[in-house]
Amino acid sequence: MEFIIAKYNYWIYIILMMIGLYAMIAKNNLAKKVVGMTIFQTAVILFFISTAAKKGATIPIVMGDPHLHGHAIPGTVHAIQYVNPLPHVLMLTAIVVMVATFGVALALVIMIFRRYGTLEEDEIIEIRKKAVV
Repeated sequence: MEFIIAKYNYWIYIILMMIGLYAMIAKNNLAKKVVGMTIFQTAVILFFISTAAKKGATIPIVMGDPHLHGHAIPGTVHAIQYVNPLPHVLMLTAIVVMVATFGVALALVIMIFRRYGTLEEDEIIEIRKKAVV
């Protein structure tokens, strides 16, 4: 039980991922599938951002000695003291991709609704079968 409480944030990410995955697989409504995809992507982004966190760490800005023209004093920089900025930078890109994917998916959902008058997969398949025959 202590393990579950100590790592509660990871359990939240797992639950969010499973909700998103369930929505993408089990739901027949295309709008619900798009929302499920966005929830899944959000859980992944939150997971990666949380991996960069360290207790007692500071931002990765190294202040140098002004007499050394902005260079840090050799031997005084220890990576363990700083938060890794790479996951944060990568997740900014992932957020942009997520928003773009969500926008394109919604545009497609709107076009599908205008053409078929429904967002239910089963009804769209039936309409397509009737149109082919």
